[in-house]
Amino acid sequence: MFLALKEMKHSKTRFVMIGAIIMLIAWLVFILSGLGNGLSSLSAATMKNIDGDLFIYEEGSEGKMMKTKVSGMIGTDIEGKYGVDEAAAFGQSTIIVHNEKMQNLNEKHDVAFIGIEPGKFIEPTVFEGQSLQPADKYGVIIDESLQKKGFTIGDTIIVTSSNLRLKVIGITKGETFNHLPTIFGHVETWQSYAFAAPGSNNGLENPVSMIALQGKNIEAEKINNQYDLIETVSKSEAVMGMPGYKEESSTIYMMLAFLFVISAIIIAVFFYVFILQKTQQFGVMKAIGASDRFIKNSIISQVFVLSFISIVAGIVLTYLTAMVLPEAMPFNLDFMTVLVYAVILLVVSVLGSVISARQVTKIDPLTAIGRVE
Repeated sequence: MFLALKEMKHSKTRFVMIGAIIMLIAWLVFILSGLGNGLSSLSAATMKNIDGDLFIYEEGSEGKMMKTKVSGMIGTDIEGKYGVDEAAAFGQSTIIVHNEKMQNLNEKHDVAFIGIEPGKFIEPTVFEGQSLQPADKYGVIIDESLQKKGFTIGDTIIVTSSNLRLKVIGITKGETFNHLPTIFGHVETWQSYAFAAPGSNNGLENPVSMIALQGKNIEAEKINNQYDLIETVSKSEAVMGMPGYKEESSTIYMMLAFLFVISAIIIAVFFYVFILQKTQQFGVMKAIGASDRFIKNSIISQVFVLSFISIVAGIVLTYLTAMVLPEAMPFNLDFMTVLVYAVILLVVSVLGSVISARQVTKIDPLTAIGRVE
Protein backbone atom coordinates (compact mmCIF):
# COMPACT_ATOMS: atom_id res chain seq x y z
CA MET A 1 0.00 0.00 0.00
CA PHE A 2 2.89 2.37 0.84
CA LEU A 3 4.42 1.90 -2.60
CA ALA A 4 1.02 2.34 -4.27
CA LEU A 5 0.34 5.64 -2.49
CA LYS A 6 3.85 6.94 -3.20
CA GLU A 7 3.47 6.27 -6.91
CA MET A 8 0.02 7.90 -7.00
CA LYS A 9 1.47 10.98 -5.35
CA HIS A 10 4.37 11.07 -7.81
CA SER A 11 2.25 10.62 -10.96
CA LYS A 12 -0.70 12.84 -10.04
CA THR A 13 -1.79 13.80 -13.55
CA ARG A 14 -1.98 10.21 -14.80
CA PHE A 15 -3.97 8.97 -11.83
CA VAL A 16 -6.26 12.02 -11.79
CA MET A 17 -7.17 11.34 -15.42
CA ILE A 18 -7.92 7.67 -14.70
CA GLY A 19 -9.87 8.64 -11.58
CA ALA A 20 -11.89 11.16 -13.59
CA ILE A 21 -12.95 8.41 -16.00
CA ILE A 22 -14.07 6.18 -13.11
CA MET A 23 -15.88 9.13 -11.50
CA LEU A 24 -17.76 9.89 -14.73
CA ILE A 25 -18.74 6.24 -15.09
CA ALA A 26 -20.03 6.21 -11.50
CA TRP A 27 -21.86 9.48 -12.11
CA LEU A 28 -23.56 8.04 -15.18
CA VAL A 29 -24.56 4.87 -13.29
CA PHE A 30 -26.10 6.79 -10.36
CA ILE A 31 -27.83 9.37 -12.55
CA LEU A 32 -29.33 6.66 -14.76
CA SER A 33 -30.42 4.67 -11.72
CA GLY A 34 -31.99 7.72 -10.06
CA LEU A 35 -33.89 8.68 -13.19
CA GLY A 36 -35.02 5.09 -13.71
CA ASN A 37 -36.24 4.80 -10.11
CA GLY A 38 -37.95 8.16 -10.39
CA LEU A 39 -39.76 7.09 -13.54
CA SER A 40 -40.88 3.78 -12.04
CA SER A 41 -41.98 5.55 -8.83
CA LEU A 42 -44.31 7.75 -10.87
CA SER A 43 -45.84 4.59 -12.28
CA ALA A 44 -46.33 2.59 -9.09
CA ALA A 45 -45.51 4.66 -5.99
CA THR A 46 -48.98 4.23 -4.49
CA MET A 47 -48.88 0.46 -4.98
CA LYS A 48 -45.38 0.25 -3.49
CA ASN A 49 -46.51 2.27 -0.46
CA ILE A 50 -49.32 -0.16 0.38
CA ASP A 51 -48.20 -2.28 3.32
CA GLY A 52 -50.09 -5.32 2.08
CA ASP A 53 -49.00 -8.96 2.01
CA LEU A 54 -51.43 -10.26 -0.58
CA PHE A 55 -53.90 -8.76 -3.05
CA ILE A 56 -57.20 -10.09 -4.38
CA TYR A 57 -57.70 -9.42 -8.09
CA GLU A 58 -60.25 -10.54 -10.63
CA GLU A 59 -59.48 -13.95 -12.11
CA GLY A 60 -57.62 -13.65 -15.39
CA SER A 61 -56.43 -10.11 -14.74
CA GLU A 62 -52.80 -11.33 -14.49
CA GLY A 63 -52.16 -8.90 -11.66
CA LYS A 64 -52.96 -5.89 -13.88
CA MET A 65 -54.85 -3.14 -12.08
CA MET A 66 -56.62 -1.93 -15.20
CA LYS A 67 -58.24 -5.35 -15.77
CA THR A 68 -59.60 -6.14 -12.33
CA LYS A 69 -62.95 -5.69 -10.59
CA VAL A 70 -64.07 -7.66 -7.54
CA SER A 71 -66.74 -7.54 -4.85
CA GLY A 72 -65.72 -5.57 -1.77
CA MET A 73 -67.87 -7.92 0.32
CA ILE A 74 -65.11 -10.52 0.02
CA GLY A 75 -62.81 -8.34 2.14
CA THR A 76 -65.48 -7.92 4.80
CA ASP A 77 -66.14 -11.66 4.84
CA ILE A 78 -62.56 -12.93 5.12
CA GLU A 79 -61.24 -10.39 7.63
CA GLY A 80 -60.20 -12.41 10.66
CA LYS A 81 -60.25 -15.68 8.68
CA TYR A 82 -57.71 -17.63 6.61
CA GLY A 83 -54.85 -15.83 8.37
CA VAL A 84 -56.10 -12.39 7.26
CA ASP A 85 -55.63 -9.79 9.99
CA GLU A 86 -57.07 -6.90 7.99
CA ALA A 87 -58.59 -6.40 4.55
CA ALA A 88 -58.81 -3.05 2.78
CA ALA A 89 -60.80 -2.17 -0.34
CA PHE A 90 -59.05 -0.25 -3.11
CA GLY A 91 -60.65 1.41 -6.11
CA GLN A 92 -59.03 3.47 -8.84
CA SER A 93 -60.15 5.68 -11.71
CA THR A 94 -58.48 8.31 -13.85
CA ILE A 95 -60.32 11.63 -13.69
CA ILE A 96 -59.88 15.18 -14.92
CA VAL A 97 -60.17 17.90 -12.29
CA HIS A 98 -59.76 21.61 -11.82
CA ASN A 99 -59.61 23.88 -8.82
CA GLU A 100 -62.78 25.87 -8.19
CA LYS A 101 -60.84 28.97 -7.15
CA MET A 102 -58.83 28.78 -10.40
CA GLN A 103 -61.81 27.97 -12.63
CA ASN A 104 -61.38 31.14 -14.68
CA LEU A 105 -57.90 29.98 -15.73
CA ASN A 106 -59.39 26.79 -17.17
CA GLU A 107 -56.48 24.73 -15.76
CA LYS A 108 -57.34 21.04 -15.83
CA HIS A 109 -55.30 18.18 -14.44
CA ASP A 110 -55.31 14.42 -14.98
CA VAL A 111 -55.25 12.63 -11.63
CA ALA A 112 -55.74 9.14 -10.22
CA PHE A 113 -58.77 9.00 -7.91
CA ILE A 114 -58.19 6.26 -5.33
CA GLY A 115 -61.11 5.07 -3.22
CA ILE A 116 -60.20 3.65 0.20
CA GLU A 117 -61.75 2.93 3.58
CA PRO A 118 -60.83 5.55 6.22
CA GLY A 119 -58.65 4.22 9.00
CA LYS A 120 -57.46 1.15 7.09
CA PHE A 121 -53.76 0.38 6.67
CA ILE A 122 -53.97 1.40 3.04
CA GLU A 123 -54.54 5.07 3.92
CA PRO A 124 -51.45 7.25 3.25
CA THR A 125 -49.61 9.23 5.91
CA VAL A 126 -50.72 12.87 6.01
CA PHE A 127 -48.03 15.49 6.67
CA GLU A 128 -50.35 18.49 6.45
CA GLY A 129 -54.03 18.73 7.32
CA GLN A 130 -56.01 15.70 8.51
CA SER A 131 -56.70 12.13 7.51
CA LEU A 132 -59.95 10.93 5.97
CA GLN A 133 -62.97 11.25 8.24
CA PRO A 134 -65.72 8.58 8.13
CA ALA A 135 -68.46 11.21 8.30
CA ASP A 136 -66.98 13.48 5.62
CA LYS A 137 -67.71 11.56 2.42
CA TYR A 138 -66.28 14.20 0.10
CA GLY A 139 -63.07 15.05 1.92
CA VAL A 140 -59.91 13.96 0.07
CA ILE A 141 -56.16 13.75 0.60
CA ILE A 142 -54.03 14.97 -2.31
CA ASP A 143 -50.42 14.36 -3.29
CA GLU A 144 -48.01 17.25 -2.78
CA SER A 145 -47.45 17.50 -6.55
CA LEU A 146 -50.98 18.94 -6.78
CA GLN A 147 -50.17 21.38 -3.99
CA LYS A 148 -47.36 22.71 -6.18
CA LYS A 149 -49.97 23.32 -8.87
CA GLY A 150 -52.01 25.58 -6.60
CA PHE A 151 -54.24 23.16 -4.67
CA THR A 152 -54.37 23.85 -0.93
CA ILE A 153 -56.28 22.60 2.09
CA GLY A 154 -59.86 23.83 1.97
CA ASP A 155 -60.00 24.06 -1.83
CA THR A 156 -62.87 22.51 -3.74
CA ILE A 157 -61.92 20.13 -6.54
CA ILE A 158 -64.38 19.93 -9.42
CA VAL A 159 -64.44 16.65 -11.34
CA THR A 160 -65.22 17.37 -14.98
CA SER A 161 -68.11 15.64 -16.75
CA SER A 162 -69.79 14.94 -13.42
CA ASN A 163 -71.49 16.63 -10.48
CA LEU A 164 -68.81 15.41 -8.07
CA ARG A 165 -67.21 18.03 -5.81
CA LEU A 166 -64.36 17.11 -3.47
CA LYS A 167 -62.81 19.12 -0.65
CA VAL A 168 -59.08 18.98 0.13
CA ILE A 169 -58.57 18.13 3.82
CA GLY A 170 -55.02 16.72 3.80
CA ILE A 171 -51.78 16.51 1.83
CA THR A 172 -49.49 13.50 1.49
CA LYS A 173 -46.12 12.87 -0.20
CA GLY A 174 -44.81 10.50 -2.86
CA GLU A 175 -48.18 9.15 -3.97
CA THR A 176 -48.46 8.72 -7.73
CA PHE A 177 -50.36 6.10 -9.70
CA ASN A 178 -49.79 5.32 -13.36
CA HIS A 179 -47.64 8.47 -13.68
CA LEU A 180 -50.43 10.65 -12.27
CA PRO A 181 -50.75 12.48 -8.92
CA THR A 182 -53.10 10.70 -6.56
CA ILE A 183 -56.25 11.86 -4.79
CA PHE A 184 -57.46 9.61 -1.94
CA GLY A 185 -61.14 9.67 -1.03
CA HIS A 186 -63.88 7.48 0.43
CA VAL A 187 -64.40 4.25 -1.45
CA GLU A 188 -68.16 4.94 -1.44
CA THR A 189 -67.59 8.30 -3.13
CA TRP A 190 -65.33 6.64 -5.68
CA GLN A 191 -67.99 3.98 -6.35
CA SER A 192 -70.64 6.64 -6.96
CA TYR A 193 -68.41 8.07 -9.69
CA ALA A 194 -66.90 4.90 -11.17
CA PHE A 195 -70.19 3.00 -11.42
CA ALA A 196 -72.60 5.82 -12.13
CA ALA A 197 -73.72 4.18 -15.36
CA PRO A 198 -76.34 1.43 -14.88
CA GLY A 199 -74.85 -2.06 -15.20
CA SER A 200 -71.25 -0.86 -15.05
CA ASN A 201 -70.67 -2.82 -11.84
CA ASN A 202 -71.13 -6.13 -13.70
CA GLY A 203 -73.63 -7.22 -11.06
CA LEU A 204 -71.03 -7.15 -8.27
CA GLU A 205 -72.06 -6.17 -4.77
CA ASN A 206 -69.98 -3.29 -3.43
CA PRO A 207 -67.55 -3.38 -6.42
CA VAL A 208 -63.91 -2.31 -6.00
CA SER A 209 -60.77 -2.66 -8.10
CA MET A 210 -58.98 -4.97 -5.70
CA ILE A 211 -58.64 -5.88 -2.02
CA ALA A 212 -55.36 -5.61 -0.10
CA LEU A 213 -54.74 -8.11 2.71
CA GLN A 214 -52.47 -8.04 5.74
CA GLY A 215 -51.45 -11.19 7.60
CA LYS A 216 -48.37 -13.27 8.31
CA ASN A 217 -49.79 -16.62 7.22
CA ILE A 218 -52.57 -15.91 4.74
CA GLU A 219 -54.06 -19.07 3.24
CA ALA A 220 -54.24 -17.90 -0.36
CA GLU A 221 -55.33 -21.25 -1.81
CA LYS A 222 -58.31 -21.50 0.52
CA ILE A 223 -59.38 -17.96 -0.37
CA ASN A 224 -59.16 -18.73 -4.09
CA ASN A 225 -61.21 -21.90 -3.64
CA GLN A 226 -63.82 -20.20 -1.47
CA TYR A 227 -64.75 -17.45 -3.94
CA ASP A 228 -65.40 -17.56 -7.66
CA LEU A 229 -63.69 -15.41 -10.28
CA ILE A 230 -60.84 -14.16 -8.07
CA GLU A 231 -57.11 -14.75 -7.80
CA THR A 232 -54.55 -13.72 -5.21
CA VAL A 233 -51.27 -12.07 -6.19
CA SER A 234 -48.20 -11.00 -4.24
CA LYS A 235 -47.20 -7.38 -3.80
CA SER A 236 -44.33 -7.71 -6.28
CA GLU A 237 -46.74 -9.14 -8.88
CA ALA A 238 -49.18 -6.30 -8.25
CA VAL A 239 -46.44 -3.69 -8.68
CA MET A 240 -45.12 -5.38 -11.83
CA GLY A 241 -48.67 -5.37 -13.18
CA MET A 242 -48.84 -1.58 -13.19
CA PRO A 243 -49.00 -0.19 -16.75
CA GLY A 244 -45.50 0.23 -18.17
CA TYR A 245 -43.71 -0.54 -14.91
CA LYS A 246 -42.19 -3.86 -15.98
CA GLU A 247 -41.07 -2.49 -19.34
CA GLU A 248 -39.55 0.66 -17.83
CA SER A 249 -37.72 -1.25 -15.11
CA SER A 250 -36.40 -3.89 -17.53
CA THR A 251 -35.05 -1.23 -19.86
CA ILE A 252 -33.27 0.63 -17.08
CA TYR A 253 -31.78 -2.53 -15.56
CA MET A 254 -30.57 -3.70 -18.97
CA MET A 255 -28.86 -0.35 -19.56
CA LEU A 256 -27.24 -0.52 -16.13
CA ALA A 257 -26.04 -4.08 -16.75
CA PHE A 258 -24.40 -3.05 -20.03
CA LEU A 259 -22.90 -0.04 -18.29
CA PHE A 260 -21.31 -2.23 -15.60
CA VAL A 261 -19.87 -4.55 -18.23
CA ILE A 262 -18.53 -1.63 -20.26
CA SER A 263 -17.08 -0.11 -17.09
CA ALA A 264 -15.21 -3.32 -16.31
CA ILE A 265 -13.76 -3.46 -19.83
CA ILE A 266 -12.73 0.20 -19.84
CA ILE A 267 -11.04 -0.01 -16.44
CA ALA A 268 -9.30 -3.28 -17.33
CA VAL A 269 -7.96 -1.78 -20.57
CA PHE A 270 -6.77 1.35 -18.79
CA PHE A 271 -4.73 -0.61 -16.29
CA TYR A 272 -3.54 -3.12 -18.88
CA VAL A 273 -1.99 -0.27 -20.87
CA PHE A 274 -0.73 1.26 -17.64
CA ILE A 275 1.07 -1.97 -16.72
CA LEU A 276 2.58 -2.30 -20.20
CA GLN A 277 4.02 1.20 -19.86
CA LYS A 278 5.66 0.19 -16.58
CA THR A 279 7.12 -3.10 -17.81
CA GLN A 280 10.69 -1.91 -17.36
CA GLN A 281 10.01 -0.64 -13.83
CA PHE A 282 8.39 -3.91 -12.83
CA GLY A 283 11.35 -5.78 -14.38
CA VAL A 284 13.78 -3.83 -12.22
CA MET A 285 11.66 -4.49 -9.13
CA LYS A 286 11.60 -8.23 -9.87
CA ALA A 287 15.35 -8.19 -10.53
CA ILE A 288 16.05 -6.76 -7.06
CA GLY A 289 13.84 -9.35 -5.38
CA ALA A 290 10.25 -8.06 -5.48
CA SER A 291 7.80 -10.92 -5.85
CA ASP A 292 4.93 -11.08 -8.34
CA ARG A 293 2.51 -11.05 -5.44
CA PHE A 294 4.03 -7.88 -3.98
CA ILE A 295 3.75 -6.05 -7.32
CA LYS A 296 0.22 -7.27 -7.99
CA ASN A 297 -0.91 -6.23 -4.50
CA SER A 298 0.55 -2.80 -5.14
CA ILE A 299 -1.40 -2.47 -8.40
CA ILE A 300 -4.65 -3.68 -6.86
CA SER A 301 -4.20 -1.33 -3.90
CA GLN A 302 -3.79 1.58 -6.28
CA VAL A 303 -6.98 0.67 -8.11
CA PHE A 304 -8.92 0.19 -4.88
CA VAL A 305 -7.91 3.57 -3.44
CA LEU A 306 -8.39 5.37 -6.75
CA SER A 307 -11.77 3.73 -7.43
CA PHE A 308 -13.06 4.36 -3.91
CA ILE A 309 -12.22 8.07 -4.07
CA SER A 310 -13.60 8.36 -7.61
CA ILE A 311 -16.87 6.58 -6.77
CA VAL A 312 -17.42 8.80 -3.72
CA ALA A 313 -16.79 11.82 -5.95
CA GLY A 314 -19.31 10.40 -8.43
CA ILE A 315 -21.92 10.09 -5.65
CA VAL A 316 -21.35 13.69 -4.57
CA LEU A 317 -21.59 14.86 -8.18
CA THR A 318 -24.84 12.88 -8.60
CA TYR A 319 -26.57 14.55 -5.67
CA LEU A 320 -25.35 17.97 -6.77
CA THR A 321 -26.81 17.26 -10.20
CA ALA A 322 -30.10 16.12 -8.64
CA MET A 323 -30.41 19.49 -6.91
CA VAL A 324 -30.56 21.32 -10.25
CA LEU A 325 -32.73 18.84 -12.17
CA PRO A 326 -36.13 20.29 -13.17
CA GLU A 327 -39.22 19.04 -11.32
CA ALA A 328 -40.54 17.58 -14.55
CA MET A 329 -37.62 15.13 -14.51
CA PRO A 330 -38.34 12.57 -11.74
CA PHE A 331 -35.29 11.52 -9.73
CA ASN A 332 -35.29 9.05 -6.84
CA LEU A 333 -32.10 7.53 -5.47
CA ASP A 334 -32.22 5.96 -2.02
CA PHE A 335 -29.20 5.19 0.17
CA MET A 336 -29.34 1.41 -0.24
CA THR A 337 -29.34 1.66 -4.03
CA VAL A 338 -26.35 4.00 -3.90
CA LEU A 339 -24.52 1.63 -1.56
CA VAL A 340 -25.22 -1.47 -3.69
CA TYR A 341 -24.17 0.16 -6.96
CA ALA A 342 -21.10 1.72 -5.34
CA VAL A 343 -19.98 -1.70 -4.11
CA ILE A 344 -20.62 -3.23 -7.56
CA LEU A 345 -18.55 -0.51 -9.24
CA LEU A 346 -15.76 -0.98 -6.72
CA VAL A 347 -15.75 -4.75 -7.21
CA VAL A 348 -15.83 -4.33 -11.00
CA SER A 349 -12.85 -1.95 -10.83
CA VAL A 350 -10.81 -4.25 -8.59
CA LEU A 351 -11.62 -7.30 -10.74
CA GLY A 352 -10.53 -5.37 -13.82
CA SER A 353 -7.22 -4.56 -12.15
CA VAL A 354 -6.75 -8.18 -11.02
CA ILE A 355 -7.07 -9.38 -14.61
CA SER A 356 -4.62 -6.75 -15.82
CA ALA A 357 -2.18 -7.38 -12.94
CA ARG A 358 -1.77 -10.99 -14.08
CA GLN A 359 0.50 -9.62 -16.83
CA VAL A 360 3.13 -9.00 -14.15
CA THR A 361 3.83 -12.73 -13.90
CA LYS A 362 4.78 -12.77 -17.60
CA ILE A 363 7.46 -10.10 -17.24
CA ASP A 364 11.01 -11.41 -17.45
CA PRO A 365 13.32 -9.15 -15.42
CA LEU A 366 16.30 -9.40 -17.80
CA THR A 367 14.19 -8.76 -20.90
CA ALA A 368 12.38 -5.86 -19.23
CA ILE A 369 15.59 -4.01 -18.30
CA GLY A 370 17.11 -4.64 -21.70
CA ARG A 371 19.96 -7.05 -20.84
CA VAL A 372 18.86 -9.76 -23.24
CA GLU A 373 19.24 -9.11 -26.98
